[in-house]
Amino acid sequence: MTNKSKIALVTGGSRGLGRDMALRLAEKGLDVILTYHSRQDEALKVVAQVEEAGQKAAALQLNVADIKSFDPFTEQLKAVLKNSFNTDRFDYLVNNGGTGYHALIPEVTEAAFDEVLNVHFKGVYFLTQKALPLMNDGGGIINISSGLARVSLPGSSAYASMKGAVEVFTRYLAAELGPRKIKANTVAPGAIATDFSGGMVRDNPEVNKAVAGRTALGRVGVAEDIGGVVAFLCTEDARWINAQRVEVSGGMSL
Repeated sequence: MTNKSKIALVTGGSRGLGRDMALRLAEKGLDVILTYHSRQDEALKVVAQVEEAGQKAAALQLNVADIKSFDPFTEQLKAVLKNSFNTDRFDYLVNNGGTGYHALIPEVTEAAFDEVLNVHFKGVYFLTQKALPLMNDGGGIINISSGLARVSLPGSSAYASMKGAVEVFTRYLAAELGPRKIKANTVAPGAIATDFSGGMVRDNPEVNKAVAGRTALGRVGVAEDIGGVVAFLCTEDARWINAQRVEVSGGMSL
């Protein structure tokens, strides 16, 4: 290969949607740096799978809610880029890491709200800010939102509000980064059967049936429905897609 592989950084890449994103990116010929919160063993399994696909990979620990940790994380990232990838830049940032939170508005505590804010909006905002000086011109940013930013289901107000904020932030990224030819898009999954939110969609038959009943294609989503869309946005085929919200929900609540 004469051209050097491009590199994608995927937060929350050790399991669920992030794991599938990392594997699909590798299939597209990208090298991958993934972050994990606590499950290093799972992260290293994904690294091994990416390497089996013929691409380079590395895993770094990161708590996306701990904004104060972003400076030392950035230094670690620089070192990994230099030592493992022989470069000082990467091309694509996928802000995927997150947690679920469900509570009706009267039950949302300020502490819980702040945690959701840090994970899903403040963390995304400032990690992106830290990453921009390390990104190659012509690359891209993919922020993961949710179908809940479009469809209002009781109990999701805090989580969905942060995802709505991320969608606005993404459009501003596209506007401000245009001179660098860096694209910014949002991918909004519908309800997915993973361990997210305690495996609620995957493991609760009633929830699973209800979601399938509201989805035009007649089933709940799985992680493998999402990763390929993110990987596509990290290719030249998607070079003219910018400032868009791509919902990947099988046609939920139309």
